[in-house]
Amino acid sequence: MTDEQEVHIEVACATPQKQRIMVVTVKAGTTLREAVLQSRIGEEFPEIDVQQAPLGIFGKKVARPEQVAVEEGQRVEVYRPLLIDPKEARANRAAKAEKRQ
Repeated sequence: MTDEQEVHIEVACATPQKQRIMVVTVKAGTTLREAVLQSRIGEEFPEIDVQQAPLGIFGKKVARPEQVAVEEGQRVEVYRPLLIDPKEARANRAAKAEKRQ
C-alpha cells in the first residue's frame, strides 16, 4: 500500500467523564462511519452506539456519514445523544435563576 492510498485522520469521542482522540490510518475512500468503526473507539465508550451515533467533522454535523469519505487530516467526531434539549436546559436555568432572586 502506498501513501497515496492512505488517509491519516483523527477520531474523537467524549463524555463528561472521559475524552479520547485516536490517530487512525485508513484507505482512501473510507467513509466517516467506516473510519469510526475501524478506529474501535466504541470499545472505550460502550455507552455510545457508534454504528448509529451522529458524526461530524471539526464540529460540523454530517448528514450522511455513511456516504462521505474522509479526507487527509480531518477530525471525525462521534456525538453522543443529548440528555436534555438545549432549549429546555436554558429554560430550566432561567427558572432556577428566577427562584434565587
